[in-house]
Amino acid sequence: MGLTDPSATGAAPEPSAAGPATEPSSVGAATEPSGVGLGAEPDPVAEPGSPPVTGTSAAPADVVRRQYLASAAGDLDALRATLAPDVEWTEMAGFPLAGTYRTPDGVTTHVMAALGADWDDWTAHDDAYVAEGENVVVLARYTARNRATGKELAARVAHHFVVRGGLIVRFEQFVDTALVRDAMTP
Repeated sequence: MGLTDPSATGAAPEPSAAGPATEPSSVGAATEPSGVGLGAEPDPVAEPGSPPVTGTSAAPADVVRRQYLASAAGDLDALRATLAPDVEWTEMAGFPLAGTYRTPDGVTTHVMAALGADWDDWTAHDDAYVAEGENVVVLARYTARNRATGKELAARVAHHFVVRGGLIVRFEQFVDTALVRDAMTP
């Protein structure tokens, strides 16, 4: 298992027919955290001369990165294109959008659009990636301002993705839901 910079391409080894890759991915830390939110501009993370991470690589970390970039651009079509038709997207119990959503349209309608409606500048800062085979864990932060209360949110999160065949098939969120509820409570 390896910790990878979100700007690295191909950092996550592809699983083989015999099972998960045995070689660890490259190790590094994000030099500039990436801000990825609904319609927000992503922070620059690529080193000068590095190839872009927005290509069509099916490497799991690259697929997950494209999902964050699509969210940052507010491009729900591009975000849906990273999700498998039978995706299972689970927002943590206690989170305002708690539950499991299925289908790319279900995810974008009931999660992404809802976040955009209730929060200003909702941003998921994808700070570091841990990838092994089809599993990608992103250590991240949420920042936003709740529209109803005007309160700011700053919460550490972890996102677990499973990527198969170049598409996200499963997502699970881990977040301190008390911080989110505090920002929503007048």
